[in-house]
Amino acid sequence: MNIGQAATASGISPKMIRYYESIGLIRPVQRSSAGYRVYDSREVQTLGFIKRSRELGFSLERIGTLLGLWEDTARQSADVKKLARKHIDELDEDIRKLQSIRDQLQHLVEHCHGDNRPDCPIIDGLAADTDSTCTHAPTSS
Repeated sequence: MNIGQAATASGISPKMIRYYESIGLIRPVQRSSAGYRVYDSREVQTLGFIKRSRELGFSLERIGTLLGLWEDTARQSADVKKLARKHIDELDEDIRKLQSIRDQLQHLVEHCHGDNRPDCPIIDGLAADTDSTCTHAPTSS
C-alpha cells in the first residue's frame, strides 16, 4: 500500500510517517519503481504501535526503546514494565504539578469579584513578585 493508505490504516498522517522515517524511528520502506513508498501490513502495524504509544504520552525516544523491545523476541517483560512504570511516575508528577497550577488559579478566580471594578485578584496574583531577585516590575513614566 502507498503512504496515503498506510496513513489511513494506521491513523498517522503521511507527514508524520515521513518524519518518523527521517528521524530513524521507523526503517525506510521499500519503494516502487516510480519512487513511491510501499508499506506492508507489518509496517502498518508498527505505525499503529507508534500511534498508540503516542496516545499514552510516550516520548519518541521511549517509543524507539519500546519498538526495540517489541521486536526483540528474547526481551524480558520486566524491561517493558520498568519503562512503563517510569512513564507512570513521570505522569503522576505532571498531574501533581497541573493540580497545583489548577488550585492556584482556582484560588485566584474565587477571590475575583468579576464585576466592573478594575481591581482584580487574578491580575494582582499574576503580577505578584514571587521571586525576590525579580527586577522586571513595570515602572510608571
